[in-house]
Amino acid sequence: MAKDRQRQARKSSPAARSTPRPLYTPEERRRRDESVWTLVQGVLAPIQFLVFLVSLGLVIRTLATGEGAAVAAASVVVKAGFLYAIMITGAIWEKQVFGQWLFARPFFWEDVFSMLVLALHGAYVAALLLGIGSPRAQLILALAAYASYVINAGQFLLKLRAARLQAAPLTAAPA
Repeated sequence: MAKDRQRQARKSSPAARSTPRPLYTPEERRRRDESVWTLVQGVLAPIQFLVFLVSLGLVIRTLATGEGAAVAAASVVVKAGFLYAIMITGAIWEKQVFGQWLFARPFFWEDVFSMLVLALHGAYVAALLLGIGSPRAQLILALAAYASYVINAGQFLLKLRAARLQAAPLTAAPA
């Protein structure tokens, strides 16, 4: 009975509540490190970011000058293609590492926000293909998609940083 009270007190202590849950269990970390999809994600993410930067420049130029609308539109479609590729391979990665396609506990909120990113990029592609809205309105929609992408990329970068910080004690040399 006294041990139960001590255990309950430890669970409700501020230190216990503030201790973050590890991002990966040892088994999940092993699967992550052995998965080819970890490398695929590591390659696709920076390429997608470079495509985003080029496309962002083209979109802003078109909105500012009215020139190059076709090239800007094509660049947004290419960016959307990279987004879909990284989302599909990311879902495969989550399945291998966590046993479910999407919304695994450690990446739940990133995946939720990714759905908004996908929806906005998909809405742009649909508007372009179906001729919905003016080219200017379509490019403004692309900017909204890009803003959501930047937020989502930030979420994943913070998660990557957290994973590295959590791994640091495991790889630190004994004193």
